[in-house]
Amino acid sequence: MPTEAGPGDAEGAGFVHHACLYGSDAEFLAMAVPFVRDGLAAGEPVLAAVTPANIELLRGALGERAYALDTAETACFGRRPVERVRAFLRYHESRSRPGRRMRMLAEPVWTGKSARQVAEWKRMESGLNVLLAGLPVWMICPYDLRAVPADVAEAACATHPGRMDGRRLIPCPGYADPAAYAAGTGPQAAPAPAAAARLGPTARVAAVRLFARERAAAAGLTGERLELAVLAVCETAGYLLAAAGARVALRAWEEPGVLLWELHSAQARPLPAFAGFRPPGVAPDPEDGLWLARSLSESLDAEAAGDGARITLRVAGRGFLP
Repeated sequence: MPTEAGPGDAEGAGFVHHACLYGSDAEFLAMAVPFVRDGLAAGEPVLAAVTPANIELLRGALGERAYALDTAETACFGRRPVERVRAFLRYHESRSRPGRRMRMLAEPVWTGKSARQVAEWKRMESGLNVLLAGLPVWMICPYDLRAVPADVAEAACATHPGRMDGRRLIPCPGYADPAAYAAGTGPQAAPAPAAAARLGPTARVAAVRLFARERAAAAGLTGERLELAVLAVCETAGYLLAAAGARVALRAWEEPGVLLWELHSAQARPLPAFAGFRPPGVAPDPEDGLWLARSLSESLDAEAAGDGARITLRVAGRGFLP
């Protein structure tokens, strides 16, 4: 049943995550203006990472209060999901104060993305419920129904526990457990071609490094791009090899504009949902290397494979101009 949402709905220690499906400028402002005004009146930091058009609408509606609003063009606030998560965490770290909540309007950009990228962003939207859990943040993710595809709008109600309509909070009955959602919408990896280069199984990172370097050079990568590709593969292998007795097998092949590595280990440590999305903290964490590999790759897909794990890295290949 819809209820009117206010600051009390976001009190407590945890992360609150809502969507807003809007079809006009007026509908966007009906949600965003009271959300921002109430936050600023309570002395909370408020970030609007939305489209330039919506930033302009908000500033116009807020008047003098717009000076207190933090804004970011959403297309620049994390190009890829792993960068988006880092941007949220950095903003929280820079503006957090003990006992004080903060608010974020976080509007993903869906237009122009490939099907693979859209699927990755959907999974990230679900993953935020896990990755930001415990942070004193109330986040609303606006979805412009004039621009987003129907499947993206439908996914919003599976990746957010509730949605806002103006001040009203409407529960999302189709909300899915994030781990189950990620598993059910994971990429259907195409099998490696028969001509793919193979290595292993091996327990030696040095062998992985040599193989990765040879394949990257054969694919035409040079200089820094070659070194970063090798680092991504080695960090991924290191994560898999950390399990007792683990060995890793690799396959590498090219597709137009991209170089792929598939790493498989039958004795790998369990893969937590959304592994490698949090940037390293002060204390070392087993997922630090996986975060680095995600950051250096165009995509990193991880899935359970029998008793082990399979991870596929995609790195920009020949013909890609950074």
